Amino acid sequence: MRKFDLDMENFNFPPLFLDDLNDEPGFDLQNFVDAHLSEPAPTSIRINPFKQSELKTDSQVPWCNQGFYLKERPSFTFDPLFHAGAYYVQEASSMFIGHILNTIRPNKNDAIKVLDLCAAPGGKTTLLNSALNSSDLLVANEIIKTRVPILSDNLNRWGTSNTIVTNNDPKDFNAIHSFFDVVLVDAPCSGSGMFRKDPAAMNEWSEGNVNLCHQRQERILAAIYPALKEDGYLIYSTCSYSHQENEDILDWLCTEFGLETVRIPIYKEWGIVETESPLKKAWGYRFYPGKVKGEGLFAACLRKKESSGGLSNYKNNGQQKLPAKEMDIVKSYINNAESFYFFKVNDDWLAISREHKESLNILHRHLYIKKSGVRIGKLAGNDLIPDHELAVSLIINKDAVLSTELTKAQAIQYLRRDNIDLETTGKGWSLMTYEGLALGWAKLLPNRINNYYPKEIRIMSQQLD
Repeated sequence: MRKFDLDMENFNFPPLFLDDLNDEPGFDLQNFVDAHLSEPAPTSIRINPFKQSELKTDSQVPWCNQGFYLKERPSFTFDPLFHAGAYYVQEASSMFIGHILNTIRPNKNDAIKVLDLCAAPGGKTTLLNSALNSSDLLVANEIIKTRVPILSDNLNRWGTSNTIVTNNDPKDFNAIHSFFDVVLVDAPCSGSGMFRKDPAAMNEWSEGNVNLCHQRQERILAAIYPALKEDGYLIYSTCSYSHQENEDILDWLCTEFGLETVRIPIYKEWGIVETESPLKKAWGYRFYPGKVKGEGLFAACLRKKESSGGLSNYKNNGQQKLPAKEMDIVKSYINNAESFYFFKVNDDWLAISREHKESLNILHRHLYIKKSGVRIGKLAGNDLIPDHELAVSLIINKDAVLSTELTKAQAIQYLRRDNIDLETTGKGWSLMTYEGLALGWAKLLPNRINNYYPKEIRIMSQQLD
């Protein structure tokens, strides 16, 4: 017989789940169940600090300056500001990762390299990106190939040029020992922290799956460990409540690799439960619905205390020789062009902050890169055929292009790739903007407007949030 016999009505927790959870630090059964039965999952967004807008928000997420709760969930799909990258829809608890990064990096003068190992769809990636300077490098990796496009799209919307997207297995990073200052492993897990937001996830939960996830997490962490620098930081998180995937992993990391625990400051009113692992007393942070205004999360930070050696067998093959005339055309579209390194992939011109050139070459030698910096476009004679990435980026020289401001109705037409009800006297390529933020490109012709919003990310009429 189960220890707890509660009236769940339409909310059936898996067998033995609550029995196991009752032994976890800070767990309050009645509070937890009430939160799942009577409190809807809160809606929260995180503002893009690089793209100013007039968003209407409500109360702030306590541990994230750019995070805000909304009183009700709007139709994000049909909000042009969402597509312009003004904000990201992110679960509030997961924003704590940004608080960890800010804690371990009080001084931002020294540039760092950060890896988000399990990055798709991009919530924590854009969160990290918001806390970094342009001189910092962020590598976002996703092992599952089909999930890479949404990760790249979300980073494109965020607009920064200091990002690289890779599609690799964690073991592939073994080739770049001691490369990263910070590694985030938001590990694949059994997902119990998402039960309120996604009740269907309860059908996938089992004690056997928890154990399989624990083994997978150990493999991932062991594979990525050499890529972290000495005195670098490992941020580990799951959306699971199970100690096997959380505190037990911390004990394993401290035992296997001698990692040092890092305590993260929190306030009592935040409702976060601070825990210690049984053997090594490593600090961890648990988020329970009912205690926090958010979903289930576990997070921890550890510091590496040994060296894994340096890069091996790296040879710089030199810089591409690019035609000066073409380079001048491309540079005219870029703000502060001299601070960027320009290169070509097939016929496409790209740009990344100049200080990341060597890192890009190293990563290109060892990893499968899907996106690097900002894709500017192709040249046709003396004309640039601009790429969508350039339109939504922060590096575009807006004085070099036309700009057409749209109403909300016109912006929706544009995002659907419909014909736009708009009279214009301009001619040529134009940024299509909404409330001053770029959505993409259109080509203005005497009798019509050619809509160049990418087909693969257009709004479909049947889409629902």
